[in-house]
Amino acid sequence: MIQEGNPIPEFSVRNQRGETISNNDLIGKKTVLYFYPKDDTPGCTAQACNLRDNYAELLAKGYTIFGISPDNEAKHNKFIAKYELPFDLLADTEQTMASAFGVWVEKSMYGRKYMGIARTTFIVNEKGIVEKVIEKVDTKNHSQQLG
Repeated sequence: MIQEGNPIPEFSVRNQRGETISNNDLIGKKTVLYFYPKDDTPGCTAQACNLRDNYAELLAKGYTIFGISPDNEAKHNKFIAKYELPFDLLADTEQTMASAFGVWVEKSMYGRKYMGIARTTFIVNEKGIVEKVIEKVDTKNHSQQLG
């Protein structure tokens, strides 16, 4: 996993509008990159809605927010519309971004092993350096964890 003090890896993925977003687009901005497993599931919805409800405060602190999951653009559009999310969601359908950040990991549920996203948030400074990594995400109070 990418650690604090390290530059973010190179990436290029599409947002819900089909626009390409790359690591170079983050330079000059304070950015929150939050990786989550799946659109419209209880924990992911709680997390997205908490960020939505505190969006004005986060914007005032200078943050640009991107949610990243393996879901495709169409699923992201439905999720955004259903919950009126004011920030972009990135479609990491090939898990290249999740793998580069080290959050595509083996998980286990009911004894079954599978690969999935380790819910993790990276706060990145204007120079593209990771300032903070949040591995124990409180989905209902996530915006407070951002500082």
